[in-house]
Amino acid sequence: MLRWLWLTVLVIVLDQLSKHYVVSVFELYERVAVLPMFDITLAYNTGAAFSFLSDAAGWQRWFFAAVASGVSLMLIFWLRSLKPTERWLAVALALVLGGALGNLYDRIVLGHVVDFLLVYYKQHYFPAFNIADSAITVGAFMLIVDAIRNRESKTQSET
Repeated sequence: MLRWLWLTVLVIVLDQLSKHYVVSVFELYERVAVLPMFDITLAYNTGAAFSFLSDAAGWQRWFFAAVASGVSLMLIFWLRSLKPTERWLAVALALVLGGALGNLYDRIVLGHVVDFLLVYYKQHYFPAFNIADSAITVGAFMLIVDAIRNRESKTQSET
């Protein structure tokens, strides 16, 4: 099922093009309102999800790069082992892989991940994120749905 790597490449390209555009147009922390609860901004994240370890001394850059590299290799091997009928799972893995590689590129080349999508409600803000993060989230959701469907079909076949 490595044929789904085109989706991984698409995620990486869209992620990197969007980040490049935002970095070239926005000043750090500049915000432009798009919708009542959605802004475009420019933020740099040296940590992981939700800025986890962003205030560490710099070692986290290489730690998270190593983790992302390991997970990416695992995802490629998993994708390679899938049966042709496991398209849903292949799409999920390709999305997660694309997101992981998009952020890995930022981390290695820039030393931080570029985030620019900001969702909020009144004074409650969700941490800024990017297209790679979105692909990881959608892919992870699809993996959960796949696991639930497989568990249900396994339970039904046992009865």
